[in-house]
Amino acid sequence: MKLRTSRGLVAIALGTALVLSGCASGDGGSASPSATESAAANDTGVPTEADIAALDSVVVTGTDGDATLAFDKGLTVSTTTSKVVTEGDGDEVAEGDLVTMQYIVYQGSSAELLGSTWTDDAAESFTVGDASYELLNDALIGQKVGAQVLVAFPSQEDDQTTDTRVNLIQIVSTKDVPDRAEGEAVTPAEGLPVVTLDDTGKPSIDIPEGYADPTELVVQTLIKGSGPEVTADQTVTTQYTGWTLDGESFDSSWENGAPATFPLSGVIEGWTTGLAGQTVGSQVLLVVPAALAYGAEASETNPLAGKTLVFVVDILDAS
Repeated sequence: MKLRTSRGLVAIALGTALVLSGCASGDGGSASPSATESAAANDTGVPTEADIAALDSVVVTGTDGDATLAFDKGLTVSTTTSKVVTEGDGDEVAEGDLVTMQYIVYQGSSAELLGSTWTDDAAESFTVGDASYELLNDALIGQKVGAQVLVAFPSQEDDQTTDTRVNLIQIVSTKDVPDRAEGEAVTPAEGLPVVTLDDTGKPSIDIPEGYADPTELVVQTLIKGSGPEVTADQTVTTQYTGWTLDGESFDSSWENGAPATFPLSGVIEGWTTGLAGQTVGSQVLLVVPAALAYGAEASETNPLAGKTLVFVVDILDAS
């Protein structure tokens, strides 16, 4: 269960694929040279010769925000396939780095443009190694800032059919960020959930017996970082774990293998309000009433709706 709400970025579908929300319908047409073989199931995760030929058929014209892709309708790949179009000359991307990228994305079946982060002025950032972005990790590790990389992959559509997404990604910047909060310890108020950290900084929680469901947002700084104050319009990189009041964890960047990055304008209200004004480097305990999380009323489609949630958040970066 992810923190984003309908206000969140439309460009990245966490845990699934790099997909812009626009939807273009194809009208058939000629298949790419590799369509028949690529459409076959591929459980190895290794691109076939047909996958490589399919990506080689994509013609890139222009640079940066003016770039366009051209290829025959019906392009498919059987697994994630990448190709470096332009080598970069900046810093090299390494696992654990915070990478910012721009990209355009096309639909394989129709060869139509679905969207562009350049057009939307919405560059995306993620921490290399985050399992939610597994489609991009291998493609970008070892590349340098400025590189342009074609990445194609199978993607499940809303109607449960499978299509291919073809993306041209440009690495804008890379930044080394810490993997846990660093600063001065703060003694929390009595009666709150108790946070314990292991040697890596990963938190666990102990909910006091009889802990009352709060009616207002609880914000408790546990570690005070020395960085700048976070504002509600910034994008933050965090380590976090979320629990329900019975102590059951429902989401954790620690389990995903890397910090997570998202705009504070695109997460639950308890996060936006609770983290704005905190400083980079801080660790914050949030106890979020249901009305400031996923809604006060229970829902059959969202098991977290109607529930108070507890989070421990390490603020690693803000921009």
